[in-house]
Amino acid sequence: MVTSHDDEGSSRTEDRNPPERSTLSTPTEAEPVPMETDSDICSTDKGNTAVAQVPEATSGSSPSASARGKVESASQRPKLTGFEFYEKTLGSPKYVVAPMVDASELAWRLLSRRHGAQLCYSPMFHSSCFSKDPKYRKDSLQTCPEDRPLIIQFCGNDPKVLLEAALLAQDHCDAIDINLGCPQAIAKRGHYGAFLQDEWDLLKEIVSTLHSKLSVPVTCKIRIFEDMNKTIRYAKMLEAAGCQMLTVHGRTRDQKGPLTGIADWKYVKKLKEILKIPVLSNGNIMGVEDVHRCMEETGVNGIMTAEGNLFNPFLFEGVNPTAWSVALEYLDIVEQYPAPMSYIRGHLFKILHHLMNLKPNAVLRERMASCHSVSEFRAIVKEIEAKYAPIHEGLQQWSEEESSIPQASPELTYNLSLPPWLCQPYIRAPPEVHRQKLQEATQKASDPNREKRKFYDPEGNEISHKKMKKIRRVQRRPNRAGLLPGDPGREPGRRFDEICKNEKIKCINPMGMKCEHKLCRVCCKNHCFHADLDCSGHKIFIKSRRHKAKTLTELERQAAENGNEDGQQRNGHLEKMDTES
Repeated sequence: MVTSHDDEGSSRTEDRNPPERSTLSTPTEAEPVPMETDSDICSTDKGNTAVAQVPEATSGSSPSASARGKVESASQRPKLTGFEFYEKTLGSPKYVVAPMVDASELAWRLLSRRHGAQLCYSPMFHSSCFSKDPKYRKDSLQTCPEDRPLIIQFCGNDPKVLLEAALLAQDHCDAIDINLGCPQAIAKRGHYGAFLQDEWDLLKEIVSTLHSKLSVPVTCKIRIFEDMNKTIRYAKMLEAAGCQMLTVHGRTRDQKGPLTGIADWKYVKKLKEILKIPVLSNGNIMGVEDVHRCMEETGVNGIMTAEGNLFNPFLFEGVNPTAWSVALEYLDIVEQYPAPMSYIRGHLFKILHHLMNLKPNAVLRERMASCHSVSEFRAIVKEIEAKYAPIHEGLQQWSEEESSIPQASPELTYNLSLPPWLCQPYIRAPPEVHRQKLQEATQKASDPNREKRKFYDPEGNEISHKKMKKIRRVQRRPNRAGLLPGDPGREPGRRFDEICKNEKIKCINPMGMKCEHKLCRVCCKNHCFHADLDCSGHKIFIKSRRHKAKTLTELERQAAENGNEDGQQRNGHLEKMDTES
């Protein structure tokens, strides 16, 4: 069983002397593209200031994690392979944090290392952007001496571009990983990740090129095929090409989103038995009991977790701390190792997921969605702590009303094994439930007798769905679209501040700033058409063009009566009308 922290303080680490941010060195002369100086690559506002309060290596940490005091060139380190690389360079890590886009940044890696993680991966970096864009590279290469062992992951489909990016990064990590497992739509559009798994010749060239040209080992992260034999041939091909460690996600490329389902460990076990390189397992790791069960069933060298780590970064320690204690510890690290607000917001929403889904916390959830500073995030976490700490400590009674959820459905009602204020995994509904919902929605949409949803404006008048969407868009983004008449906080004089004056249909479109009739473009065009008017503001000249057409018709009639002798006079008159219009 997974135990929970009885005391909030027991889940927090002691303050220690903060280390300094490491300085990233420039590429060597062997690199294929000229680069800027060290200061150009890594200079930041926090450059050499005191940074995160990172503890020394604990008993669960890799020996090599604290042994390195400064960044050394990859060419100065011996290039090890296979199990020698896994044991001597990485320190035989069993607990691994996965590469996660917009999530496994430096601050989160340090938090994970404090609580049991022995190896961390960087977020996935695009090899093309990394090799060509100095700003992208500078923002990506955020590390410190305590952030080791570290593997940097790249995606791409061009061996030369991947090599350029890897050469620039190899001095700042212990290995380079190739992403061959991303199943998302963006990977399909970019032609990388799991959408390369059918192009074996290309993958062989990519892995062999990096293996022969880099001073650090190359690793790969893959997904399985439905065919076991094809999966085995796939893994052996990567091993033969030079892959020194393989991470196997026991799901196929199509298992994603609502259709994620359960990872199949039989494939992982089979690959571990056949391959002669270290194998890590990824998938189905929601708690420490899953870690032990996976290692027993598959015999892998280590366990990698992604989503389980995001909802509980203490997972490898086998504890479920209070959500606010984890959030505050993360914010303490972020104070020293700044991260984008979107990253911070994403982490806090996952840490506080079960609490934020409670109906009484809807206002806090909305506030957190619009926070723009660490202090604002901290204030919300403190409110959560003040509200639920007395309940956690037994000083107040937990109310059933607190567990109610707006628009509750059977799969959303809380049936948690632990209170919602403790960090715990998010369990997805089985794919069968999603397929059933899709089938029911299709049947409902095809029913001709179904009752259509009705929409109403702020005054209670029934409107179309399209107009309702416009109202919501204006209300959601007042700084860009302006506020509706009568809304509080409406400031005069801004663009789109005035609404169309068409009272007949109560149009809510913004009024044209130069419109002579104080209407939006659509209403102005209709008004000019029926009233035979012009609007120079909208460049609508219905009256002028009608007059021109009538004049032209009259001139043609006269020309037909008088013959061609008036042709020159008619053409001169038309030129004069064009000039005036």
